[in-house]
Amino acid sequence: MRSQPWWRGAVIYQIYPRSFMDTNADGVGDIPGIVQKLDYIASLGVDAIWISPFFKSPMHDFGYDISDYRDVDPLFGTLDDFDLLIDEAHKRGIKVMIDQVLSHTSAEHEWFKESRQSRDNPKADWYVWADPNEDGTPPNNWLAIFGGSAWEWDSRRGQYYLHNFLKSQPDLNFHCEDVQNQILQEVEFWLKRGVDGLRLDAINFCFHDKQLRNNPPKSASERKARGFSEDNPYAFQWHTYNNTQPENLAFLQRLRSLMDKYPNTVTLGEISSDDSLATMAEYTADNDKLHMAYSFELLADEFSAAYIRETVGTLESRLNDGWPCWSIGNHDVPRVASRWGKEDACDALSIVLNAMLLSLRGSVCCYQGEELGLKEAELTFEQLQDPYGITFWPKFKGRDGCRTPMPWDSQQHAGFSNGAPWLPVADDHKDKNVTVQQQADLSVLQAYKQFIAWRKTQPEILYGDIAFLSSHESTLAFTRSYEGSTLFAAFNLSNTEQVVNLPAGEWTALEGHGLSAAVSATQITLPPFGGFFAKQASNS
Repeated sequence: MRSQPWWRGAVIYQIYPRSFMDTNADGVGDIPGIVQKLDYIASLGVDAIWISPFFKSPMHDFGYDISDYRDVDPLFGTLDDFDLLIDEAHKRGIKVMIDQVLSHTSAEHEWFKESRQSRDNPKADWYVWADPNEDGTPPNNWLAIFGGSAWEWDSRRGQYYLHNFLKSQPDLNFHCEDVQNQILQEVEFWLKRGVDGLRLDAINFCFHDKQLRNNPPKSASERKARGFSEDNPYAFQWHTYNNTQPENLAFLQRLRSLMDKYPNTVTLGEISSDDSLATMAEYTADNDKLHMAYSFELLADEFSAAYIRETVGTLESRLNDGWPCWSIGNHDVPRVASRWGKEDACDALSIVLNAMLLSLRGSVCCYQGEELGLKEAELTFEQLQDPYGITFWPKFKGRDGCRTPMPWDSQQHAGFSNGAPWLPVADDHKDKNVTVQQQADLSVLQAYKQFIAWRKTQPEILYGDIAFLSSHESTLAFTRSYEGSTLFAAFNLSNTEQVVNLPAGEWTALEGHGLSAAVSATQITLPPFGGFFAKQASNS
């Protein structure tokens, strides 16, 4: 095998620290809790962890509103705790990636406090300020994802400021070179501390249209939900001017130059644009911008073999030398077992979905709890913490349902905390806790571990090309080819038995992955939520 960067084909385990493990009984997970559970993480066989924001923050958006890029919020611990986490993770062969929220800060950041004081202070241009229209209305029609206008009036300057998310998350002005320089210094602070990679939140939102032109309307038939619901007015526009501007490419090149000074570090960009697959390809092209990118395309509600085939195939046709990262769940969308499974949600579906995801070309992000097959937690309006859900209730319930505490054992609060947790532990999660699944002969967790261990022995899956094959509408079939060897994979995503034809040639069925199927000379019979792998002899 050719030597490959560690992140190619890597499995990245996403930790939402508020809900992972609480060690001081305040009901909120913390960095010492992650350290405490590193042996569990290592037992999964994953290559890296991605930790959602733990920086100093007023927590209006639960850490994605940063008031100090260089400090740990006391809610999560200290810088010493983080340094220990780096050391202990590295001892176990686990890389550490952290969230970097570069497009906006908290309104409580010292930069914004200074910027809003006047129109002529040293940081006056660090945020996006604009005069009102003659009638006092905002400068244009841009909308915030979390509801309402993307502009908020500030009486100190007598101007509006831009916020693509909450009004307490003002957007930085990346057209100002001082902002770019400062942000790169904030990033380097963590690289110097030994982090192995950055997950870049909303990275296509750094730049806005300097002319502040209105976004064009989008017809009802063209609206689709990618990180937001279709009835959110945000879906009623083409976001031509408030994000994904061409100037962003030059900034990404500057960021990549910085990363290249720290060998073996990696960037993973989150992309949410009108054509996210095209933006992913553009942002990973030419090996001089992002190392990897992912989008909300497989985090959407749509679920079918055809949709997965079309989504992955479309990206592959555009990607050229870029490298994708796929995810079917994270902290922003309903749990995949419920989102895609609906009435079919069950352990067998969770097992085959994890295996399917881990077999696609690219790297993979797995969100905490997916290895347990957790379903979306049902919360009452009174239990909600997410401002996004509170605003759009009841049609959109927000993101709290996927953010409830990790169930570790059968103790009170499922072993997450000795205090009342910030969100309740879902009743149906308690029976699927880690301890129970570790002791079971067959569980989603055991299947997850087995598949990852097997996957590491298959270079075709780790690094190979992908080619999709025609198959029944409920099945997904493709080949992965690497250095003259080809592997065939087939998955039944339905609750009824399906038959898939073997491609022409001599194939040897593979064992050890944990999925089941019956094989004849030319066909595979896949049981409900079954899977099959075979390998063709090397052509070299």
